[in-house]
Amino acid sequence: MATTYLNSPNGTGTDPQIATFSMWFKLTKPEADECYLFSGGDGASNNSWLRIQGSDGQLYLRNRTSGSNDCVIRTNAQYRDVNGWYHVVLKLNSTLGTAGDRATMYVNGQEVTDLAANTDMTQNNLFHMFGSTQTHIGKRVNDGSTGNVGGFLASHVHFCDGYAYDASYFGSTDSTTGEWKINTSPSVTYGTRGFFILKDGNTITDSSTNSNNFSLGAGTLTKTEDNPSNVFATFNPLKSWNDSGTIRQPSYSYGNTRAIFDDGGQNEQAFSTLASSTGKFYCEVKATSVTATENTRIGIGDIDYTGTANPNNQSTTIYYAASGNKRIGSSSSSYGSSYTNGDIIGVAMDLDNNKLYFSKNGTWQNSGVPTSGSTGTGAIDISDGYNYCFITEDYASSGNRYMDTNFGNGYFGTTAVASAGTNASGIGIFEYDVPTGYTALSTKGLNL
Repeated sequence: MATTYLNSPNGTGTDPQIATFSMWFKLTKPEADECYLFSGGDGASNNSWLRIQGSDGQLYLRNRTSGSNDCVIRTNAQYRDVNGWYHVVLKLNSTLGTAGDRATMYVNGQEVTDLAANTDMTQNNLFHMFGSTQTHIGKRVNDGSTGNVGGFLASHVHFCDGYAYDASYFGSTDSTTGEWKINTSPSVTYGTRGFFILKDGNTITDSSTNSNNFSLGAGTLTKTEDNPSNVFATFNPLKSWNDSGTIRQPSYSYGNTRAIFDDGGQNEQAFSTLASSTGKFYCEVKATSVTATENTRIGIGDIDYTGTANPNNQSTTIYYAASGNKRIGSSSSSYGSSYTNGDIIGVAMDLDNNKLYFSKNGTWQNSGVPTSGSTGTGAIDISDGYNYCFITEDYASSGNRYMDTNFGNGYFGTTAVASAGTNASGIGIFEYDVPTGYTALSTKGLNL
């Protein structure tokens, strides 16, 4: 939802005194000034919102009545992880006589009690979720100020009008892993104005017993395989390298799957959020707008590298360059066909046998056979003992360049794959056939 937001139906009726809001979300832009998970109300005097503070990553709930804040919850904890999904629940009941019990926030199943600011709801006040305007998912209500649009992925968004539920209705702790996991069909009552959207996909048709369907306010709502039950790799905006005090890093869009290399005339690398030292993983990179020279590179590298020297000179960094050469560290040699704008490069990383293969538009380069195991027919050798991630790189000296990576969501940017190839693992959707034994770099893929 990078530049996307959703609107509820235009509403009439009374805002609730008792309510529950539940959302699973995955951040894509932790550096955003403000990231609004929801907002609603009548304007500057009566409104509410829940946001991630861009300056510090704190979760911040505010409800305002007659121009004054009558409920504030602001966490000390900072939520900046772009690698996993968060679950937030707000349990609200202003009819209760005991202050401190009227507004409760849960994150990943745990009640948040370590707070930077805490003003409990005034008794019997309304929670301004609706008013005469719309409820927004991904945008600030029109209250005289502006805020960032999007900056996160969203899934399983619930609002219960007139009912207060804690987090255990919407999730539970996995008995094996100890992780908080999603309850995809909670047994809750939604009330008159309640809704359940973004259930198992990108539908904004209300999946509750109501018909409070949302509409697309702006942008493109793209279905993603990345979800609270199976987290897929994306690019990591928090990962960079320090070039003698200067941070070298591209910018990102489309849920951190497009890496944008600026015109600063320096090498910039985009690193995937997930990595592994074992297993077999596959991804596809579309050279959407690149320099198409030796400086355009697609490959893998050690995610744990933190040195100040350029990562592309490390022996653990292996690229297939647009010139057709392979590059291992600072050494470049002949390998395969050149590629340019529009070409799709497949990357097959066999970390069980320490072999690497690249394809161009479905054809494996250097007569590579990714299923050849330890024989490594046509493979590039990988050094053992490192945690490898996918990397893209470009050197833009004039104008921006960018690459779109399909880590398994089935899209390059907002363009779906033309015709999905076969994938025996069943994890991820790709343009071309995934070699047998390989899968998407995701939490389920890591545990095959």
